[in-house]
Amino acid sequence: MMGSPAQLMIDLIISLDGYASGEGWPGWWGLEGPEYLAWLEEEGKKDLTTLMGANTYRVMSSLSRQASAEGSGFSDEEGASLGGLEDMPKIVFSSTLTEPLAWPNTKLVRGDAVEAVRKLKETRTGTLGTLGSLRLCRSLLTAGLVDRYRLVIFPVITGRTGSERIFDGYPDVALDLVESRTFDGRSQLLEYVPRVIRGPEDMQRSGR
Repeated sequence: MMGSPAQLMIDLIISLDGYASGEGWPGWWGLEGPEYLAWLEEEGKKDLTTLMGANTYRVMSSLSRQASAEGSGFSDEEGASLGGLEDMPKIVFSSTLTEPLAWPNTKLVRGDAVEAVRKLKETRTGTLGTLGSLRLCRSLLTAGLVDRYRLVIFPVITGRTGSERIFDGYPDVALDLVESRTFDGRSQLLEYVPRVIRGPEDMQRSGR
C-alpha cells in the first residue's frame, strides 16, 4: 500500500536582510558551524528528493565534485555535507541541460516545473525539498504547492554587497511557525506552514 503523498519543503539560507549570498563572502557567509553541518548531514539521510534549477545544478554539482576530491580545501564537515549530495536523488528542471547528466542520481525534467512538481506530489512519498533555485521556489510557493517553508537565518547584514534578494516578486504569504532552533549559538532555523494570501478575505483570516 502506498504511503502518504509527498510533502514539498522549500529550504533556503538567508542573511538577516534577505539575501541568499553576498559578493566577497564565502559560502554560508563563513558561519557554517559544526552543529549546522551535522544537521545538514542528518537531513541528507532522510527520504528526500532534491529539486533544483539548471544554475543551481551547475554550481552545486561542481562544488560536490570538488569536495569529494583529495586536497579540496574543504573541512571534513563541509566535505561530508557537499560530497553526500552525490548519493541523494535529485531532479533538475531545465530546457538547456542535456542528458546524460554528470552528477550521479540526477534526473532531468523538461517542461513546466510547477506542473511536474504537482504530479510528483501526487505520485511520490517522503519529502521533496528545494536546493537554492530562487525562481523555482517562488513559482512553487505562488502556485500553493509548498507544505513547509524553512529558513536558516545567518547573523549577517549584507546591505552593501548582498545579491540574490530572496523575497522579490513573492506574493503576500501568511506563515505559521511550527519549529525553531539555534545552531552553534548564532544561526536560527525557522520552519513555517505557508499560506498564500490572494485577497482581503485571506488577509482577515491570517490575523485570527
